[in-house]
Amino acid sequence: MAVITAALVKELRQKTDAPMMECKKALVAAEGDFAKAEEILRVKLGNKANKASARVAAEGVVAVYISEDRKLGAMFEVNSETDFVAKNPEFLAMANAGARLVAEKNPADVAALSALTVDGKTLEEIRKGLVGKIGENMSFRRFVRMEAQGRLDSYVHAGSKIGAMVDIVGGDDELAHDVAMHVAASRPKALDESGVDQASIESERRVAIEKARESGKPENLIERIAEGSVKKFLKEVTLLNQPFVKNDKVTVGQLLKSKGAKCVAFNLFVVGEGIEKRSDDFAAEVAAQVAASKKA
Repeated sequence: MAVITAALVKELRQKTDAPMMECKKALVAAEGDFAKAEEILRVKLGNKANKASARVAAEGVVAVYISEDRKLGAMFEVNSETDFVAKNPEFLAMANAGARLVAEKNPADVAALSALTVDGKTLEEIRKGLVGKIGENMSFRRFVRMEAQGRLDSYVHAGSKIGAMVDIVGGDDELAHDVAMHVAASRPKALDESGVDQASIESERRVAIEKARESGKPENLIERIAEGSVKKFLKEVTLLNQPFVKNDKVTVGQLLKSKGAKCVAFNLFVVGEGIEKRSDDFAAEVAAQVAASKKA
C-alpha cells in the first residue's frame, strides 16, 4: 500500500481546494496516484475541486510588444511580490523593454533574455538594480514570440494581469482586436480540438463515466453520455468553438468565417497562473478536522 504523506495531502488540498480529509481519502483510494486522486475528487465534489485553478498567486504584469508592420510580436511576464510594485513606472519600463527584446532578438530562454542589453545594461542588471532600490524581489517568468502569417493584434486586461495575442489572416483591424479581447476574456486552451491535450480529454471522459455510474445511469447509455461530456468540454476550451463574447449567438469560428478570415494562432498569459501563494496553516487545519471528528 502506498504511503500517503501529509505533504502529498497538502499538495492535493492546495490544487483542488477540497477538504483535507477528502483529499486523504482520495489519495488512499488512488493508492497514492496524484492525478487519479484529483479525478476522484472531481467526480465526488464536481466544480468545487477546481476552484484553486482560478487563483493567481503572484503579482506582476504581462508586457506586450507588436512591431509597426504587425508581423512580429511578443508577450513577457514579469513577477513582483506586490501589486504596488507592479504599477511602478520603472518596473513597467523594464517589462516593456524585455518584451521588445524578445521580439527583436529572439532569445532562446529567460536566461538568454536576461543577458541582453538595454541602454548599456543587461536586463538582469536592471532587475537587480530595481530590487535593490525598491527592496522587493522581482523575477522574469516566461515569454512567447510570434511571427504572423497575417496580422498580430493584442489585448491587455485587468491592469496588465492578462495578456492575449492573436495572428489573424484576412478580416480587418476591428475583427483582430475583438478576437484578442475574446481570448483574454474566455481563456481558451487551444485553437481547435486538435490542439487539446489527449490526456485532458481522457480525464474528462473518465470523470463523466464515473459521474454517470454514480448517478445510476443505465450502463448502455454511459458511453454516449461520456462522449457528450467530452464534446461539451472541447467546445468550452477551444477558441473556434467558444461563443463570441460580444455576440453569443455565434461562435468565434463562425464570426471569422463570416468575415473571410481565420485565426492561425494565439497566446494567452495570466499573471501568476500556476504559481501557488497560499499560506494556510495546514497543521491547524489538521487539528481542527481531528477535533471535529472526535465530537461527531
